[in-house]
Amino acid sequence: MDLSRGVKRAAAVFPLAAMLLALVAGCNRQAQHAPDVWAVVNGKEIHRDEVDKYYRTRVNPEGQEPSQEEALSLKLNVLDELINNEILLERAKKLNLEASDGEVEDKFTELKSPYTEDEFQRQLKERNVSVEDLKGDLRRQLSIQKLLNREVVAKISITDQDVLDFYNANKAQFNVAEPQYRIAQIVVTPRKEPQIRNRKNDDATNEAEAQRKIKMLMDRLNSGADFGQLAMDYSEDMNTAGTGGDLGYVPESALNQSDPALKHIVLGLKPGQVSQPIQLKEGYRILKLITRESPGLRGINDPQVQQTIRDTLRNRKEQLLRSAYLAIARDEARTANYLAEQVVEAAGKLPDAAKTTMPPRSIGH
Repeated sequence: MDLSRGVKRAAAVFPLAAMLLALVAGCNRQAQHAPDVWAVVNGKEIHRDEVDKYYRTRVNPEGQEPSQEEALSLKLNVLDELINNEILLERAKKLNLEASDGEVEDKFTELKSPYTEDEFQRQLKERNVSVEDLKGDLRRQLSIQKLLNREVVAKISITDQDVLDFYNANKAQFNVAEPQYRIAQIVVTPRKEPQIRNRKNDDATNEAEAQRKIKMLMDRLNSGADFGQLAMDYSEDMNTAGTGGDLGYVPESALNQSDPALKHIVLGLKPGQVSQPIQLKEGYRILKLITRESPGLRGINDPQVQQTIRDTLRNRKEQLLRSAYLAIARDEARTANYLAEQVVEAAGKLPDAAKTTMPPRSIGH
């Protein structure tokens, strides 16, 4: 073998390999992002301060401070939501479904209307949110809702046969063993709630605010406002605000175990009637008796049975289709979650990303 020719060939190959390695390294450097970039969706960066902003809205500054692991887990959840929102927002834009300036302004005015200017500014300050932040969130929420209404909700159909099949398979749930009361509620508490799930993010934080809020709600109810809409906008009970305050059917035996004042008021209401505010240990409640059911099997032709079944089936299908639609959207998107990568790479140790950026707590809390 001619060694000199072999040496020459190797000398020609190694520089080429070195050039390729250098090119790959250069590409990797170009793909790197600043340390405060925690995710990228189709080239759009999501920064740490955006995650921290939403994180702070979900942690009660006056409650027990989360551990570093709990804080990081919550930040990962927030980041995942932001990634999903960005993917859906891009789809809305491509389909010309982005909310218009007029739609955003209308929603902004609706949110602002219950407050004086000073109260509204105080609400923004407490949440560390600017008017621009709020309008940006509203635009995103409205755009995504328009997208989902078109791509998911509009495709849901509940047939009479679907209703009948559900009824026949679940007759026991429509057999009323004792008198039942379908009740809706609006809850107002004189303290800051750790989480608020009403549509206006409205929360009374002291007794004076709670009393003003209750008076406002009663004035609007007496003027003919819809109870369910007010509950969705203002109720501070995170479990029922989203359903218009609906508690479902409460059996009489459960009322016997509740506050006697509560039971007395429920039994005194007529279907469709709204109570005066009730002051309890945890705050104030306004109740509405939707309907009262006597014992016995409720038939398939009962309008309430029909509505309950249709609502149940629609909610199930909507949840399923939303999950499937989001899964497809994520598969088609180019995403990178750098915060998640840091957590995995830390192998049980907390990376710098785990450090919280909560504002300092006030003395006495």
